[in-house]
Amino acid sequence: MGRSKLKKFSDIAERSNVIEPSKGIYEHVKGQWHSEVFKNKNPITLELACGRGEYSIGLAKKFLNRNYIGIDIKGDRIWKGSSIALEEGLTNVVFLRTHLLELSNFFEDQEVNEIWITFPDPRPRDRDEKRRVTHNRFLDIYKNLIQPSSILRLKTDNTGLFEYSIDVLKSRSDVKDLHYTFDLYHSEFKDECHDIRTRYEKKFSAEGHDIKYLRFQFSDL
Repeated sequence: MGRSKLKKFSDIAERSNVIEPSKGIYEHVKGQWHSEVFKNKNPITLELACGRGEYSIGLAKKFLNRNYIGIDIKGDRIWKGSSIALEEGLTNVVFLRTHLLELSNFFEDQEVNEIWITFPDPRPRDRDEKRRVTHNRFLDIYKNLIQPSSILRLKTDNTGLFEYSIDVLKSRSDVKDLHYTFDLYHSEFKDECHDIRTRYEKKFSAEGHDIKYLRFQFSDL
């Protein structure tokens, strides 16, 4: 591990806005996000596979009356988002370092009010289908975490992942109000993304890729 990465891991180990295995709260934060982490009862939004946390930061700056949790397994990525949050004095955004398959260990059923998935790894190989963040095994986890009638959103430049996600969602009997567009910037859904654009989004858009977006809810079935 390089010296720069070691420094970043050392930094986040000392930061209160990063929840990771080196800290005691990591083992008992489930059900305690409002009382122990944010110390308020504001609604919680997750950004899954958040990378540098650009969307979490952007949303936290726009909506101070909501709480945001950026989730990623890569500590050196989380370091960037946590650094910006500290520099800008944002107390309504924190970062959790864990695998998405472990989310149920950190959140009670219906503890979450909204989920964003922004530019995840598309996992294009057939043998990696189960690792796609919109595979049914992940959707089943999200369904337990989120409150009834809350919204889940996906933004991606990858057409293959987007089409796959639509097919999976349409095949489920517990999905309702699925809306999507293959060209976000020229659609009616543009405003609900709050003009927040990640580094990857800017890169892909500049290369001529249309940004895809969908949102949906789980039914009460």
